[in-house]
Amino acid sequence: MIENKHMIYGSDASIVMSTLLNSFIKESYWNKYQLESYNDFVKRRLPRIIKSIGTIKPDIPELGDLKIVLGDIKIGEPSLRESDGSVRRILPFEARLRDLTYSAPLFIEMTTVLGGIESEPVYVYFGELPVMVKSDICPLSKMSREELKMVHEDPDDPGGYFIINGAERILVLVEEIASNKPVITKTNTANALVSARINSEREGYITKHLIELKKNGIVTITFSALHKFPVVILLKALGLEKDVDILNAISDDPEVQEEFLINLYEYEVLTKEDAIDEIGKYLRIPQKRLRKQRAQNLIDKYLLLHLGQSKKDRLKKAIFLAKIVERMIKVALGKQEEDDIDHYSNKRLRLAGDLLEILFRSVLLGRQGLINRISYNYQKLARRGRLPPLQAVVESNILTNQIISAMAVGTWVGGRTGTCQILRKDNLNKSISHMRYVHSPLKTTQEHFEARELHPTHFGKLCVAETPEGATIGLRKHLALFAEITHGIDDKTRNKVVKKILEVAGIKGE
Repeated sequence: MIENKHMIYGSDASIVMSTLLNSFIKESYWNKYQLESYNDFVKRRLPRIIKSIGTIKPDIPELGDLKIVLGDIKIGEPSLRESDGSVRRILPFEARLRDLTYSAPLFIEMTTVLGGIESEPVYVYFGELPVMVKSDICPLSKMSREELKMVHEDPDDPGGYFIINGAERILVLVEEIASNKPVITKTNTANALVSARINSEREGYITKHLIELKKNGIVTITFSALHKFPVVILLKALGLEKDVDILNAISDDPEVQEEFLINLYEYEVLTKEDAIDEIGKYLRIPQKRLRKQRAQNLIDKYLLLHLGQSKKDRLKKAIFLAKIVERMIKVALGKQEEDDIDHYSNKRLRLAGDLLEILFRSVLLGRQGLINRISYNYQKLARRGRLPPLQAVVESNILTNQIISAMAVGTWVGGRTGTCQILRKDNLNKSISHMRYVHSPLKTTQEHFEARELHPTHFGKLCVAETPEGATIGLRKHLALFAEITHGIDDKTRNKVVKKILEVAGIKGE
């Protein structure tokens, strides 16, 4: 009797497990996060990049006030331009068969404004956007199983990959330190006692900050063009001019204040203007006016940019820095525990949409980027005595070639390698496993013992067994079987939620 009950229980359990697994597969949860991330990139992130650029201002004095305004974007259906110039629709099967790239044309609305008078807006072809198979802009996502079979596609193929030059390639999950969150740890270097890392992110743009407490008590910061620059000078440049204001902002603990005093004695900068001038001198700018302008631009645009990028945000940045210094000194004194950098609450995974946003920003806004090329081409053609057509100044092959090249080679912005890989197609299980692969940016040639170890917070999120042997052990991981990736919210949405909570609680505040 007991055996029969156990047999029934075991049978029921297998049915439940089978139903759960089939439901998980049916909803495409194996790689749904990648599809959603790519769709978010197309619908929200790409327009946000264009909106952040806003206008292009070619330097043509003889034409007066001239600017080119960027507007909406439009993405066509995946297509192919044949050698005879004809353009027609393309599907993944043909792209694989003919070693082509499965992509769609990207158009951006552009308007010339001269002396306050706007011309007729036109949609200009900017280049080709690689299409993720079974994303919202892929025709396969709207086809039934029978229709998929008719176009030679596997109905059970989960999608979530790209076809670049005929090869199926995926953007792997990249593990990084959580953005906008200071992680304070003790260090084993010759000079530094404690360090704090902050990846400050705003609208897809990231600036890495490293704050170090030296053994001699000096606190320095490294970000953008500043390398190991004294924090006390930066605090004064941000508006905390008086020594007593700095000490009170850092802490009301006399022991913590005493530990920081050496910084005030070492760098006797009296005023905010002097501090800004010191930053300009560090940047090696000889002209005083230009020096001040560059220094102010640096602390406004690149320092802790998630807190704001205007002059009014300086005091907020100063308080934020001061509190980080307080925590660092308390960790050094043993009054607080250091953060566990390997705890998964301090990590985030970069998905396809994040990686593509970083790449597009680089291609558009880099020194030799497409936006600078548009400005240069417009100046060159306009000096011939007539306003050129907008399509003539946009070198669409720059965007297409750089995006396709990065995805074909796998080398990403910042020299990161292995970001885009050829999808393993030995069987469906290996394909799914590869799509759920998590890549750590740490170098495999170094020990990184703690980073390679299994952490308690990995359970339920990462597979505790699937990692390669050898140099990459523990640095190359995979998601757990039923793990999903949740998405964060942007600053505006978060502020609305917080404001609503404060209103319900009857608390007034910004």
